[in-house]
Amino acid sequence: MAGGTLVLFTDGAARGNPGPAGIGMALYRLEGGRHVEISAHGEAIGSTTNNVAEYRALLLGLEEAARHEPDMLIVCADSQLLVRQLQGSYRVKAKHLQPLHGAAMALLGTFRKVRLQHVPREENLAADALANAALDAAPKK
Repeated sequence: MAGGTLVLFTDGAARGNPGPAGIGMALYRLEGGRHVEISAHGEAIGSTTNNVAEYRALLLGLEEAARHEPDMLIVCADSQLLVRQLQGSYRVKAKHLQPLHGAAMALLGTFRKVRLQHVPREENLAADALANAALDAAPKK
């Protein structure tokens, strides 16, 4: 079903900087004030920084949300830095983050309407749990 409002929660987790990292995203359709899950995914992504993991989780979620062609997408992340960078109120300084930021901005531009918001970690539990579970399940090297 295309249209409607989707809510995307994303999170990246890294143990060390760089260190083993995982990403999580949970996508919901907003129906009658309730969140109805469409999809959720957690994945270990090898060794990287937390900021890279945050962007990789966001990109995964945006790609999934685009398949549903929502009228509005609400993107929620507990990384205040990520949200500020996407809103344009904080410049992406790290050269290795600039391509990820560019890809995220390009994807965000494909949606009819987008709202970006920073949420406290306790409101981002699904994505946080998926990222950490993927990280915990990854083979230790």
